[in-house]
Amino acid sequence: MGLMKAGRGAVNSALADQWLELISADSLGGGILIQRGRARSKQSTRAGESSNTKGSADVITRGTKLIVADGQALLIVENGAIVDFTTEPGEYIFDSSSEPSMFLGKFGESLVDTFRTAGKRFAYGGDTANKQVAYYVNVKEIVGNKFGSAQPMAYDDRYYGTVLYIRYFGVYSFKIIDPLRFYASIAGNVRESYTAGELSEQSDTEFYTALDTSLGKLAVDGVKFSQLTSKQSELANIMSDALDDAWRHLRGIEIVRVGINKITPDDKSRERIEQFDRSRMIGENAAVARGRILDAQATMFENLGNREDGASGADMMGAMVGMMGVNMMNQQMQNAQGGANFAQATQGGIAASNPAQNPDAWTCSCGTENDGKFCKECGKPKP
Repeated sequence: MGLMKAGRGAVNSALADQWLELISADSLGGGILIQRGRARSKQSTRAGESSNTKGSADVITRGTKLIVADGQALLIVENGAIVDFTTEPGEYIFDSSSEPSMFLGKFGESLVDTFRTAGKRFAYGGDTANKQVAYYVNVKEIVGNKFGSAQPMAYDDRYYGTVLYIRYFGVYSFKIIDPLRFYASIAGNVRESYTAGELSEQSDTEFYTALDTSLGKLAVDGVKFSQLTSKQSELANIMSDALDDAWRHLRGIEIVRVGINKITPDDKSRERIEQFDRSRMIGENAAVARGRILDAQATMFENLGNREDGASGADMMGAMVGMMGVNMMNQQMQNAQGGANFAQATQGGIAASNPAQNPDAWTCSCGTENDGKFCKECGKPKP
């Protein structure tokens, strides 16, 4: 039971011209992953040939022409089992007495192994009364699949040295890389068509589990949460590996791209980030630190001057003591900075003015400095 290419030497011209029915599928858009082929019967008239839609819905007659468009794979299914397929665009003639042709196209020999598992490889001597259906599988990249975290997810950010809780939103795309395996995994759900929305109802949990695992791996690699939007290729590769068993081997699907459009930390995580950035800026820049000290002094006296009841002596004394403490801190910072600069500047000079001492030098009891085994003045041996 097989398919033969029409008009390409694989079948005689008489059979190619005398097809009984025509089966095709409309453009597989709107997230349609599988669609049942629509049959139209052919009628001969004096004025020419026309077609109608009264062909049998469950039997593919011998000599039926099937059209496969670019980006589609055609599966011939009998009683739920795949009996032949093609992934190459073109026109085909169905012959129930021939062996399966299995046109692989660009998908390679891997489909043959799938066919041995999910298909039925034997032929009939003529037309069969069993139920036969032509299904068209969309093998183009399916884009625009949205995702988002309903609850904040923990992200162990190595840069900030703490666990941040973030929400993320984005889109991903996937592709059916094994149409036979994909059909076999969801065959019981297909009547007329099967969409990406129906697939997501089954696979959302698997997708989010793989996404959380992939984000955790990026955190281990030291990627800041704010840099995740620039790691789309790496994220897609990690997710493909994480979903290898669940999607590729079970459903014949592969993640192509994952795009995170927006990442938002929760309020507590945002406070930690701001505090970390502030502390780091002050710690790395002494001028900024002194500026903040002076700003604190000015704010303190400004607040005292703006009091309607006036500042009391105790308030002024407290302010003076506070200012003295701030000044002492400022002076210590300057001294520490200056001492570090002085030590750095004079280190070379000190080393130059104190050349390395001779490890063999010694001083005799008579006061003479020597570097040999005996004193140069009195002749005493080196102790």
